[in-house]
Amino acid sequence: MTNPIAAGEKKYTDLSKAHRWLLLILVSMGSSVLYGPIYLKMVFYDPLMQALGCTNEQLGTLVTVYGIAALVFYLPSGIIADKVRVRTLSWIGYAGVAALTLVYALMPSYTVLMGVFVGYAVFSILIWWGTRYKLVRLICSEEEYPQKIGMSYGIYGAVGLVLSLIQTAIVSSIIDATQAVQVVLIVSAVVIAACGVASFIFIPKFEGEIKCDSKSAFSLHEAAEALKNPGVWCAALTMFFIYFVYIGTTFTTPFMTACLAAPVAVVSLIGTIRSFGVSIISAPVFGWFSKIAKSPSKVILVGTLGAIACLVALIVMPRTPSMIIVVAVLVCLMAFVTNGLYGISSGQLAETHIPPHLFGAGVGLVSVIGLLPDAFIHTWFGSMIDAQGADAFNTIFMIMIACCVLIMVLAFLTIRVSRRNERKNAGSEENR
Repeated sequence: MTNPIAAGEKKYTDLSKAHRWLLLILVSMGSSVLYGPIYLKMVFYDPLMQALGCTNEQLGTLVTVYGIAALVFYLPSGIIADKVRVRTLSWIGYAGVAALTLVYALMPSYTVLMGVFVGYAVFSILIWWGTRYKLVRLICSEEEYPQKIGMSYGIYGAVGLVLSLIQTAIVSSIIDATQAVQVVLIVSAVVIAACGVASFIFIPKFEGEIKCDSKSAFSLHEAAEALKNPGVWCAALTMFFIYFVYIGTTFTTPFMTACLAAPVAVVSLIGTIRSFGVSIISAPVFGWFSKIAKSPSKVILVGTLGAIACLVALIVMPRTPSMIIVVAVLVCLMAFVTNGLYGISSGQLAETHIPPHLFGAGVGLVSVIGLLPDAFIHTWFGSMIDAQGADAFNTIFMIMIACCVLIMVLAFLTIRVSRRNERKNAGSEENR
């Protein structure tokens, strides 16, 4: 393995295969453990609500506050990622989230928790987010990126599954919900801190990761340049609706509790498999499909049909306790598709031929629009459940179906724009 702290900048070809795999595993598991405390409700919805003593809407509002703050930080995070070494951003991001998670574990007041979630946005988005995709891009070629990002989400799923199974065992073995959640958060903080130490040690300086000729350290020129590619807008809107459906899928956790009277332990286990288990297979499979099709947009176009089929089935099927196994299968199938689609959605940036020194800015711009659902969906759907109870889920699933239709339309438009850009680039090469 090459020495990560050796003098000089490295290209991905300068790194040994083992070192590149180590970095892929590190950034992938990091994206799993880093966001675990923030989105704890995705798996432990009811225990967390009991521990915090809050309503569905209040629980959703915590993530909404994070989402709104994150929305402000996505664009500057991309610019920062093009100006500061990924090594520096990685270890600082991990350290900050680990410290905040320890504060979270103290079960402070709701007001303090809102401050913690704003702090999460600072360290996980403003500082760390731009490195998530850029590090994967820096350790491979442009052609390899869609497959590598799919593999990255597979690793994300494997690590998340193991950690969530441990957390599920903790929650199941401790009767008091508050104590159980506290132990889960402390374990998460320790793992996140360990990722920070590993980042400091193993991530090298990369050649081309920083544009050295920029006149201003934080110029918006790169963002403006990225905006000139209409494919970025298509990719951003496609990601918006994919992420909307991806987050909407997590509401199958309270759906199984409210509509099927499923036990909390069973629902937590299904939630763990849905959130992480299927990613082990889905993201690499969708990444492989993207490589074969030479277009993540084509895979997104076809894969969305599977999500629509699962949502229709959840609407029309009987809702009795005896149907829990069938529902669990449908939930996992839908998660397989949505995880896969989300895993390859950033590959549309490579499809639109964004150069490496603009990739962080491209990620930031796409993220501002693409991850906007975090700013409203949790509170919106949570308030619907508080007001309508079990009747709210049909409305939620219908909204998700409408988003799936829009995903297909936008993926088709992205393909057309990508082909037009490819022809334009080919013409520019011939005229040189």
